[in-house]
Amino acid sequence: MLIESIAPTRVDLAGGTIDIWPLYLFHPGAATVNFGISLYARCRIETRDDDRVILESRDRGLSFETNLAGIPDLVREERLELISKLVHFFKPTVGFHLIAESSAPAGAGLGGSSALAIACIGALNRLVGDRYPQSKFIIIAANIETAVIRVPAGFQDYYGAFYGGANCIHWRADGIEREELKIDAATLERRIAICYTGEPRLSGINNWEMFKTHIDGDPVIFQLFDGIRDSARRMRAALISNDWDEVRATMQAAYPGRKRLAPNITTPRMEALVEKALMNGAEGAKVCGAGGGGCIAFLCAEGRRAEVERALGAETDVQMLDWHFAPEGLVVRER
Repeated sequence: MLIESIAPTRVDLAGGTIDIWPLYLFHPGAATVNFGISLYARCRIETRDDDRVILESRDRGLSFETNLAGIPDLVREERLELISKLVHFFKPTVGFHLIAESSAPAGAGLGGSSALAIACIGALNRLVGDRYPQSKFIIIAANIETAVIRVPAGFQDYYGAFYGGANCIHWRADGIEREELKIDAATLERRIAICYTGEPRLSGINNWEMFKTHIDGDPVIFQLFDGIRDSARRMRAALISNDWDEVRATMQAAYPGRKRLAPNITTPRMEALVEKALMNGAEGAKVCGAGGGGCIAFLCAEGRRAEVERALGAETDVQMLDWHFAPEGLVVRER
């Protein structure tokens, strides 16, 4: 049996960090807006005729081998820890070779590890005979990734990976609701440039500091989180109405608030890249994910995306990402 799955990464336009439980419960109307992009996480599983279990990451150039009897020990395995814990959770009963890879740069802030978790869950669940309904995939991914990063995980990345498309995720006391946004994808592709700064980041560090400060009841943090909520609601309305002037205004207003919330969300290099982009046709910037490195998404003036990409691409170690809007989420195929 050969099983292949893919799940898209995402760009978050507004409402990041508020997606961590229970922070959104303190901000009624909390929401997050993101969209899937064609930098996919992939999982390939090929079954074997023996009891060998081979786990491999193409990105990291790392693989190791165990057997079916060794699966209980994978819960403590530090090599390829996310994949190991997922295999431990599903406990397959046949030998197999799993290969995982991602098109997104490491530490990009595009939800790459969450997309990989969703892709692997889709493939592993098929391997064990569709043991769980797809409605369980997101909570399984969030719980297992939290055990890996050892701090609370935000939920928005799993929705982008599972559903693709453009999303407004509403965080409510009675549950989480994903709203599909009908947007002008062609304009989105024409006007958004995504720059990988060459500085990888670890989302858990920034998110954990903000989480602790919020839980401690800092009134300034509460006010800033209200601003995150309001930015997401503005962004949702702007995208639905195809109002790109309002998209620009929302991004411009949100940027300093995010920096107040977490001053280390940008580095001196990131600030220099933002300044250069704004001088060459960008109208707004959004640090992807928790920041501190990774990617920056730029809203470019109509017709000036190429100019922005040329200016930033001339910088050492900067990579302009070639991406398209991903209208679909998780796809699992078997043959």
